[in-house]
Amino acid sequence: MSDPSLAPILLTGFAPFGGETINPSWEAVQALDGEVLRGRRIVSRRLPVEFDNSLDVLRDLIDTFDPVLVLCVGQAGGRAQLSIERVAINIADARIPDNAGASPIDAPVVPGGPAGYFATLPIKAMLVELRAAGMPAEISQTAGTYVCNAVFYGLMHALRDRPRARGGFIHIPYSPEQAARHPGAPSLSVGAVAKSLQIALEVALATDADLRMAAGAEN
Repeated sequence: MSDPSLAPILLTGFAPFGGETINPSWEAVQALDGEVLRGRRIVSRRLPVEFDNSLDVLRDLIDTFDPVLVLCVGQAGGRAQLSIERVAINIADARIPDNAGASPIDAPVVPGGPAGYFATLPIKAMLVELRAAGMPAEISQTAGTYVCNAVFYGLMHALRDRPRARGGFIHIPYSPEQAARHPGAPSLSVGAVAKSLQIALEVALATDADLRMAAGAEN
């Protein structure tokens, strides 16, 4: 049972985009809605794949729920692992239009904002536990320049004045259903993603100081 005195966990996924009919980020996130971890209720919500509107919706959710943790989840088709993102950058540079038809080029996510923000979740501790559970996972050094990065940046910008709250972003692969339409593309089931997100959140709630271990990239 959740403790009503404890701030909840906000978990977000995205609507379908890029010609896809589903987005497994939302399907996995939705599966955890209402679950309770360490007395804290998970609140799952779907974000639009729109540069501007997604940030407005996310800010409203943060104001409404005043969460202790925020984990945003998006899809990066072609990636083979759960990518725990380290850094968001203040740039929007769209390869394809968003779902509202916007195609920003070399535009700041937040005008006047800093060049980047680091995730404040214990990303390396999360990595260790995910791998121990048999889940393919990595620390990613780039969240791209599309809506996922914009949401990640907007999240950390929104949390800058909320020292009690921590946040981060995870990219997930295609679902098997999607990969069937993209020959050769790696995939991960929605059930496995949901289990992985639950593990990641459990670690985040239990870990104040992250592990100090090598998890960088050569390129």
